[in-house]
Amino acid sequence: MYPHYYGYFDPTYILVIIGAVLSLLASALVNSTFRKYSRVRSLSGMTGAQAAAKILNRAGIYDVSIEHINGNLTDHYDPRAKVLRLSDSVYGGTSVASIGVAAHECGHAIQHQNSYVPLKLRTAIFPVANFGSKLAWPLIIIGVLLSRTPTLIYAGIILFFFAVLFQIVTLPVEFNASSRAVKILDESGILYGDEVNITKKVLGAAALTYVAGAAASILQLLRLLYLFGGRNRD
Repeated sequence: MYPHYYGYFDPTYILVIIGAVLSLLASALVNSTFRKYSRVRSLSGMTGAQAAAKILNRAGIYDVSIEHINGNLTDHYDPRAKVLRLSDSVYGGTSVASIGVAAHECGHAIQHQNSYVPLKLRTAIFPVANFGSKLAWPLIIIGVLLSRTPTLIYAGIILFFFAVLFQIVTLPVEFNASSRAVKILDESGILYGDEVNITKKVLGAAALTYVAGAAASILQLLRLLYLFGGRNRD
């Protein structure tokens, strides 16, 4: 039922390595891009928090609060609490990069207000995906240890599938939020001229991290299906 290894080497690890390399490259790119443009002060002189407040007001959103959160690029919008949380370098930062990231998170708040379907789907999937990401591997490992019990292994794979599905659904949500951010920053006059192009570079690099994460998860899922997909390989 399970494939042989070649001299104790599992060839399917190549898929894991490819996924890990993609994730590392994407992470390095977004960090280097943000650092580069975090040194470019915006002409407006606004902080990320101030820009976020202006964007939300412009969109007619008055029930979303803006909070500071510790960490580097830990920015996110919490739709359940209706809170926009901005990290150290974004909340008080006056750079073009800081404003771009803040605007991106505002894009999620606007999606929430407009009942953007992919966001609603992602929110609906999240509880199962979160549960699956925590329990999938323990089930698979226990299934293998207990004489490779198929039921536990397949249950783990199914749960892992929902975690992968969540990452796939996340892609249009993130791309749309960035698109909204660039448009708002351009039309509102918060950023001027080439500053908008810089924002596109920052948000484009950030988007690649989601693409790489989804690709890595898909490769891992393919590996699991290959290893435990029910083929007979004696």
